[in-house]
Amino acid sequence: MPPCKHDTLVFTPSDNAKTVGYKHPSPLQLLAAAQPSGKAPKKQDRIVPSPSTFPAPLVLPGDELSFDPEYEPQSLKSWIDEPYRNEVTDERRTLYVVPVPAVSKSAAFVDGWARPGKVSPGSSVDNPKADDVLQYLQAFYHGLPVKLLSKPRLQFGPWDETSRESSTATPKYVGLNIGSQIVGIRNRASKDKIFSGQLNLNDLLDAAIAMLPRDAYALLMLVDHDLYEDEEDDFCCGRAYGGSRVAVVSTARYNPALDDLQEIEREHPWPASHCRDYVDASCREADEKTVLRNKAKKTTNPDSSPLRQAVAAWQSLPAPTTGDELRNLWLGRLCKTASHELGHCFGMDHCVYYACIMQGTAGLTEDACQPPYLCPVDLAKVLMATGTNEATWARSMLKFCERFSNDRMFVALSGWLKGRLQELESVDV
Repeated sequence: MPPCKHDTLVFTPSDNAKTVGYKHPSPLQLLAAAQPSGKAPKKQDRIVPSPSTFPAPLVLPGDELSFDPEYEPQSLKSWIDEPYRNEVTDERRTLYVVPVPAVSKSAAFVDGWARPGKVSPGSSVDNPKADDVLQYLQAFYHGLPVKLLSKPRLQFGPWDETSRESSTATPKYVGLNIGSQIVGIRNRASKDKIFSGQLNLNDLLDAAIAMLPRDAYALLMLVDHDLYEDEEDDFCCGRAYGGSRVAVVSTARYNPALDDLQEIEREHPWPASHCRDYVDASCREADEKTVLRNKAKKTTNPDSSPLRQAVAAWQSLPAPTTGDELRNLWLGRLCKTASHELGHCFGMDHCVYYACIMQGTAGLTEDACQPPYLCPVDLAKVLMATGTNEATWARSMLKFCERFSNDRMFVALSGWLKGRLQELESVDV
């Protein structure tokens, strides 16, 4: 089949949203949600964000909002009034990124768990670098210091003498040396056998709490191992204990070498996820009539809109094939989840207002479809916490993205940011 041209874009929820009972807020409700007062500005002061800049969530079959269409929204006012939200203070304002732990020689079996066993020969890709994730978060949370916590150097090792490499049985715990103590981390075999072993996410989050520096607002730990949270889980890519200001994110499942195995197609990640043909195809199995109704709709696609600029930029590059291109694809996926999980540390709940990086995610397919930017409601929260403004935030993000001119997501985000900056400048004139 010829590649999709993404000629027509969707800015509204799919018809599947109506089927599951999701009701998108009105423009006036969206404006009110982004105000500290919780009320929409007076008519003469209203600046309504264009749907071609900030589209609604797609709510495709299998998406998080399809399972929970009445999820409680969190407006800017409700975020401000949240009694358990941690404030950024002069004494506690630094974000820390903890690089992937090393593995001791006495626990070499743990190192093997981090490598997938079901990839084609010659399809291996180098892992993303912690420094690149750090610099992305420095741009995303511009206004706050974001630092690498390189000391003490974390290391996986035996939990006790009976769990040494020479043991024939897989130990129930591995040890994570965080400098001040060794924390026991539960493990199990992977249910889908893509990885030979998985580490328990909750135990890693407990370790993150134990090593939280005094001046930290929040801490993000990176791991290369596959994770599980509950026994019912197949896997989990990341989680935050928002109130405790810690998050853990795994690189494992975002490895491009696993895309075929995990049925992750690369033709319609964000921004191409807003392609009309893709939305129709995604809804087809849920309701054959959806395709006919959607094709009959009239959809405007202004060529200058930020989303259209993002799609054009994304289409300007070929699909990734080289090692560097695939590593940057992996990096983009990881950066999105890192910024999302840290968002929970800022007290942000899952977004139901717009397509937004703070949306909940039901799986890897939906993860790929969601944008890397913050919607007007959640951006207002971050700007209030970091003390910066939208134009400064956008320029900071653009500066980072322009370093990765051979990656589709970062180039697309550059296009979106340039379009958004043009909108902001036209308002200021």
